[in-house]
Amino acid sequence: MYQDVIKTAKEKMEKTLAVTTRELATLRAGRANPQVLDKIQVDYYGTPSPINAVANISVPEPRMLVIAPWEAKMVSVIEKAILKSDVGINPSNDGKVIRLVFPELTEERRKDLCKQVRKQVEEGKVALRAIRRDANEQIKKMKKDSVITEDEAKTAETELQKATDNAVKEADRLSAEKEKEIMAV
Repeated sequence: MYQDVIKTAKEKMEKTLAVTTRELATLRAGRANPQVLDKIQVDYYGTPSPINAVANISVPEPRMLVIAPWEAKMVSVIEKAILKSDVGINPSNDGKVIRLVFPELTEERRKDLCKQVRKQVEEGKVALRAIRRDANEQIKKMKKDSVITEDEAKTAETELQKATDNAVKEADRLSAEKEKEIMAV
Protein backbone atom coordinates (compact mmCIF):
# COMPACT_ATOMS: atom_id res chain seq x y z
CA MET A 1 0.00 0.00 0.00
CA TYR A 2 2.69 2.52 1.00
CA GLN A 3 4.77 1.40 -2.01
CA ASP A 4 2.40 3.35 -4.27
CA VAL A 5 3.08 6.53 -2.30
CA ILE A 6 6.84 6.01 -2.57
CA LYS A 7 6.64 5.10 -6.28
CA THR A 8 4.64 8.27 -7.00
CA ALA A 9 7.09 10.39 -4.97
CA LYS A 10 10.07 8.90 -6.86
CA GLU A 11 8.40 9.64 -10.21
CA LYS A 12 7.74 13.24 -9.14
CA MET A 13 11.37 13.57 -8.02
CA GLU A 14 12.60 12.31 -11.41
CA LYS A 15 10.39 14.85 -13.18
CA THR A 16 11.70 17.61 -10.90
CA LEU A 17 15.29 16.65 -11.75
CA ALA A 18 14.40 16.62 -15.46
CA VAL A 19 12.98 20.14 -15.17
CA THR A 20 16.09 21.31 -13.31
CA THR A 21 18.29 19.78 -16.02
CA ARG A 22 16.31 21.58 -18.73
CA GLU A 23 16.52 24.87 -16.82
CA LEU A 24 20.30 24.51 -16.48
CA ALA A 25 20.60 23.74 -20.19
CA THR A 26 19.07 27.12 -21.05
CA LEU A 27 21.87 28.96 -19.21
CA ARG A 28 24.46 30.33 -21.57
CA ALA A 29 27.87 28.90 -20.75
CA GLY A 30 30.00 30.71 -23.36
CA ARG A 31 29.51 28.00 -25.94
CA ALA A 32 26.73 28.25 -28.49
CA ASN A 33 23.86 26.06 -27.35
CA PRO A 34 20.52 26.01 -29.24
CA GLN A 35 18.72 25.36 -25.95
CA VAL A 36 19.23 28.99 -24.87
CA LEU A 37 16.45 29.80 -27.36
CA ASP A 38 13.98 27.24 -25.95
CA LYS A 39 12.05 29.74 -23.83
CA ILE A 40 11.68 32.31 -26.63
CA GLN A 41 8.31 32.29 -28.40
CA VAL A 42 7.59 33.92 -31.77
CA ASP A 43 4.23 34.81 -33.30
CA TYR A 44 3.64 32.36 -36.15
CA TYR A 45 0.33 33.20 -37.84
CA GLY A 46 -1.20 34.19 -34.51
CA THR A 47 0.16 31.19 -32.60
CA PRO A 48 3.04 31.56 -30.11
CA SER A 49 5.62 29.01 -31.23
CA PRO A 50 9.17 28.17 -30.13
CA ILE A 51 11.89 29.27 -32.54
CA ASN A 52 12.90 25.68 -33.31
CA ALA A 53 9.34 25.09 -34.63
CA VAL A 54 9.65 27.80 -37.30
CA ALA A 55 13.37 27.66 -38.14
CA ASN A 56 16.38 25.43 -38.39
CA ILE A 57 19.01 26.15 -35.71
CA SER A 58 22.61 25.10 -36.32
CA VAL A 59 25.96 25.55 -34.58
CA PRO A 60 28.57 26.15 -37.33
CA GLU A 61 31.21 27.36 -34.84
CA PRO A 62 31.63 26.82 -31.08
CA ARG A 63 30.45 30.35 -30.27
CA MET A 64 27.87 30.94 -33.02
CA LEU A 65 24.27 29.93 -33.66
CA VAL A 66 22.71 30.28 -37.09
CA ILE A 67 18.92 30.44 -37.28
CA ALA A 68 17.49 29.77 -40.73
CA PRO A 69 13.72 30.41 -40.75
CA TRP A 70 11.64 28.32 -43.12
CA GLU A 71 9.84 31.44 -44.30
CA ALA A 72 11.69 34.65 -45.20
CA LYS A 73 9.14 36.88 -43.41
CA MET A 74 9.98 35.17 -40.10
CA VAL A 75 13.53 36.60 -40.03
CA SER A 76 12.45 39.95 -38.58
CA VAL A 77 9.90 38.33 -36.22
CA ILE A 78 12.55 35.99 -34.77
CA GLU A 79 15.08 38.82 -34.52
CA LYS A 80 12.61 40.99 -32.55
CA ALA A 81 11.78 38.09 -30.22
CA ILE A 82 15.48 37.50 -29.50
CA LEU A 83 16.05 41.21 -28.82
CA LYS A 84 13.09 41.27 -26.38
CA SER A 85 14.30 38.13 -24.56
CA ASP A 86 16.86 37.93 -21.76
CA VAL A 87 19.42 36.02 -23.86
CA GLY A 88 21.65 39.10 -23.88
CA ILE A 89 22.96 38.68 -27.42
CA ASN A 90 22.34 41.03 -30.33
CA PRO A 91 21.30 39.09 -33.42
CA SER A 92 22.58 40.04 -36.86
CA ASN A 93 20.65 39.12 -39.97
CA ASP A 94 21.43 39.17 -43.66
CA GLY A 95 17.81 38.84 -44.79
CA LYS A 96 17.92 35.06 -44.95
CA VAL A 97 19.48 33.87 -41.71
CA ILE A 98 20.08 35.25 -38.22
CA ARG A 99 23.47 34.86 -36.59
CA LEU A 100 24.01 34.94 -32.84
CA VAL A 101 27.64 35.33 -31.83
CA PHE A 102 28.28 34.42 -28.20
CA PRO A 103 30.96 36.67 -26.67
CA GLU A 104 33.68 35.33 -24.39
CA LEU A 105 32.45 35.27 -20.83
CA THR A 106 34.13 37.60 -18.37
CA GLU A 107 35.12 36.28 -14.95
CA GLU A 108 32.37 38.36 -13.36
CA ARG A 109 29.74 36.97 -15.79
CA ARG A 110 30.91 33.41 -15.08
CA LYS A 111 30.46 33.97 -11.34
CA ASP A 112 26.97 35.40 -11.94
CA LEU A 113 26.08 32.36 -14.04
CA CYS A 114 27.34 30.06 -11.27
CA LYS A 115 25.08 31.90 -8.82
CA GLN A 116 22.14 31.36 -11.19
CA VAL A 117 23.02 27.67 -11.41
CA ARG A 118 23.08 27.34 -7.62
CA LYS A 119 19.76 29.24 -7.35
CA GLN A 120 18.03 27.00 -9.91
CA VAL A 121 19.39 23.84 -8.31
CA GLU A 122 18.28 25.07 -4.88
CA GLU A 123 14.77 25.63 -6.26
CA GLY A 124 14.86 22.03 -7.50
CA LYS A 125 15.96 20.80 -4.07
CA VAL A 126 13.13 22.73 -2.40
CA ALA A 127 10.68 21.03 -4.77
CA LEU A 128 12.23 17.63 -3.94
CA ARG A 129 11.79 18.25 -0.23
CA ALA A 130 8.18 19.34 -0.77
CA ILE A 131 7.53 16.04 -2.57
CA ARG A 132 9.05 14.18 0.39
CA ARG A 133 6.94 16.16 2.87
CA ASP A 134 3.72 15.43 0.94
CA ALA A 135 4.54 11.72 0.75
CA ASN A 136 5.37 11.63 4.48
CA GLU A 137 2.01 13.23 5.26
CA GLN A 138 0.27 10.57 3.17
CA ILE A 139 2.17 7.83 5.03
CA LYS A 140 1.27 9.34 8.44
CA LYS A 141 -2.38 9.54 7.41
CA MET A 142 -2.29 5.87 6.32
CA LYS A 143 -0.79 4.94 9.70
CA LYS A 144 -3.37 7.03 11.59
CA ASP A 145 -6.19 5.41 9.61
CA SER A 146 -4.70 1.98 10.43
CA VAL A 147 -4.13 1.18 6.75
CA ILE A 148 -0.47 0.39 7.46
CA THR A 149 1.36 -0.69 10.60
CA GLU A 150 3.91 1.31 12.60
CA ASP A 151 6.76 -0.79 11.14
CA GLU A 152 5.53 -0.28 7.59
CA ALA A 153 5.34 3.47 8.21
CA LYS A 154 8.95 3.51 9.49
CA THR A 155 10.10 1.46 6.48
CA ALA A 156 8.26 3.80 4.12
CA GLU A 157 9.75 6.90 5.70
CA THR A 158 13.25 5.41 5.52
CA GLU A 159 12.77 4.46 1.87
CA LEU A 160 11.41 7.91 1.09
CA GLN A 161 14.35 9.60 2.80
CA LYS A 162 16.77 7.44 0.81
CA ALA A 163 15.05 8.40 -2.45
CA THR A 164 15.16 12.08 -1.47
CA ASP A 165 18.87 11.87 -0.56
CA ASN A 166 19.64 10.27 -3.94
CA ALA A 167 17.67 12.95 -5.80
CA VAL A 168 19.40 15.76 -3.87
CA LYS A 169 22.79 14.14 -4.63
CA GLU A 170 21.87 14.09 -8.32
CA ALA A 171 20.87 17.76 -8.18
CA ASP A 172 24.24 18.59 -6.58
CA ARG A 173 26.00 16.61 -9.33
CA LEU A 174 24.10 18.57 -12.01
CA SER A 175 25.09 21.82 -10.31
CA ALA A 176 28.77 20.89 -10.08
CA GLU A 177 28.79 19.75 -13.71
CA LYS A 178 27.22 22.98 -14.99
CA GLU A 179 29.50 25.17 -12.84
CA LYS A 180 32.52 23.29 -14.13
CA GLU A 181 31.31 23.81 -17.71
CA ILE A 182 30.84 27.54 -17.09
CA MET A 183 34.21 28.05 -15.45
CA ALA A 184 36.10 25.93 -18.02
CA VAL A 185 35.01 27.81 -21.13
